[in-house]
Amino acid sequence: MTELNLPPYPVRLGGTAERPTIFDVLRRRYVALTPEEWVRQHFVHFLIGEKGYPQTLLANEVKLQVGDKRLRADTVAYNRELQPRMIVEYKAPTVVLTQRVFEQISVYNLLLHVDFLVVSNGLQHYCCRMNYEQGSYEFLTDVPHYAAL
Repeated sequence: MTELNLPPYPVRLGGTAERPTIFDVLRRRYVALTPEEWVRQHFVHFLIGEKGYPQTLLANEVKLQVGDKRLRADTVAYNRELQPRMIVEYKAPTVVLTQRVFEQISVYNLLLHVDFLVVSNGLQHYCCRMNYEQGSYEFLTDVPHYAAL
C-alpha cells in the first residue's frame, strides 16, 4: 500500500493474498483492504492518537438517506451528547481531491449539519469550518483537536 501523509500505527492485516483485509477499530472487525480503506484506517488512528478523538464517539460508514437514495458517510465524529460535529470523506491516494469531492460531502452535511467537513486522500487533507449564520465556510490549516469541537 501507499505511504501516506499520516502517522503510522500498528496495522492489523488479515485475509488472503487474493482478498486482504484490515482491522477496523471502530467496526471491530476485519474489512476489505482497499486503497480508500487504507486511508480511512490511518486517518481514524490519527484522529484518536494525535487529535484526542474518543474512539467511542467516532463511527465509520454511517448510513444516511436522502429521499429514496441511500448514502454512507465515511466517518462521523460526535460530541458527548451524540450530536454529529464532523464528517470525514476519504478517497484513495490516487484520487485527486476536486470540487466534486466537496460536493459529495456537502450532500451528507445537508442531513447532519455539522460544524467541520474534512476530505482526505491520505496525502492531502482539507478541513473547513462551517459558518451557518453567514452561509459560508473557512478552510483551516489543520484538523481541530477534539476539545475544540
